[in-house]
Amino acid sequence: MIWPFAFYFLLFSGFVFFTPYLVILYRELGFNGGQIGMLTGLTPLVTLTGATMWTRLADSTRRHRLVMAGCLASAVVGLAVFPSLRFFLPVLALVLAITFFFSPVSSLVDSATMYMLGDRKAFYGRVRVGGTIGFGIAAPVAGLLVERFGLKVAFWGAAAIFLIAFLISSRLSYSVRGVESQYAPVSTGLLLRRPGWIGFLTLAFAAGIALAANLSFFYPYLQELGMDGLTMGLAFALGTVGEIPIMFYGDRLLKRFSAYRLLLIGMAATGLRLLLFSVTTTPALVFANQLFISGLAFPVMWLAGVAYADELSPEGMKSTGQGLFTAAVFGIGHAVGGMIGGPLLEGVGGRGLNLVFGIVVIAMMTGVLLVAEARRARAAR
Repeated sequence: MIWPFAFYFLLFSGFVFFTPYLVILYRELGFNGGQIGMLTGLTPLVTLTGATMWTRLADSTRRHRLVMAGCLASAVVGLAVFPSLRFFLPVLALVLAITFFFSPVSSLVDSATMYMLGDRKAFYGRVRVGGTIGFGIAAPVAGLLVERFGLKVAFWGAAAIFLIAFLISSRLSYSVRGVESQYAPVSTGLLLRRPGWIGFLTLAFAAGIALAANLSFFYPYLQELGMDGLTMGLAFALGTVGEIPIMFYGDRLLKRFSAYRLLLIGMAATGLRLLLFSVTTTPALVFANQLFISGLAFPVMWLAGVAYADELSPEGMKSTGQGLFTAAVFGIGHAVGGMIGGPLLEGVGGRGLNLVFGIVVIAMMTGVLLVAEARRARAAR
C-alpha cells in the first residue's frame, strides 16, 4: 500500500500549499465580499458536477488511471499559470477550470485504496494517514515560503507537488478486468434510491458547509487575530496532530462504533469546533482548539464517510459512490458555505462566520437524527 500512501501524502501536501491562500490572494487583488463569495461558492458547485461526471465516466469505461492522469495534468498546468492573473473574470475562469479537473482525484484514490485493501477495508485510515502527515508537514512549510517569497510560491509549489503525484498515479489499481457493474450504464439515480443515501448525503452537505470555514475562511479569520504566515501554517498543522492516531486506529473505531455512528461523532465535533472558534480571541486558544477538537472532527467524519459510502454502494459503483460523497462535501456543501461565507466575513468577521456555520451544522445533524428516529418509530408500528 506504499503507492496509495504516497499519493495521499502528495495530494494533501499540494492541497494545503495553495487552498488556504486563495481568499488572501483575492483580497490582495482587491476583490470585494460579493466577488469572493462567488469565487468560493461557484468552485464547489463545479466540484459537484466534475466529481460525479468524472467518476461515472471512470466506472463506465474502466479507464480510472487515464481519467486520474488527465485530471492531474490539467490541474498542474492551471496552478502554474494562476499567479500571473490579475482581473476577476480570468481568475474566475481559471479557478473553475482547475476545480473541474481536480474534482475527482480524491474520490478516485479513495476508490483505488478501498479496492487494493481487499477484505481489509477497515484499515483505510492507516493508508489515508499519509495525507494527514503530508498536510501537517506542508502547512508550516508553505507558510514559511509564502512569508519569505510571496503568494506566488504557494501555487507553484502546489503545481510541482501534483506533478509528482501525476507520475505515481499509474501505480494505483481500481478494479479487476472484466468485472462489470450490475447497474449498466452506471446510474446515479439508482444509487440515490438505495436506503440510507439521502440522510448520509445530508450529513455530508453539512460537513461541506463546515469545510468552507476551515479551508476558505480560516486564514482570513487567523489574520483578524494578528497571526503571520508562519504562525497560521503552524495553527493549520496542529489540526493534523490529532488526526494521526484517528486514522491509524480507524479500523478499531469502525469496529467499535460502526461507520454511521462514527460519522455522527465527527459531525458533532465539527459543530463544536466552529462554535468554539466563534468565542476565541487569542492565538493560544486557536492552537488548543486545533490540537484537541479539529484533530477529531475532520478525520472521524472523513474516515466514517468513505467507509459508509463503500458500504452503501454496490459492486461496480464504488467510485460513483465515493464521487457522490465527495460532491456533497466539497461540492454543494462547500459551495453554500462559500457563497454565504464571503458576505459573512465582510459583514460580521471571522468569529461571526464560525458562529453561524456552527449553528447550521448542529441543526442539520439534529434534523437528520429526528427524521431517522421518526422513520424507525413508524416501522416499528
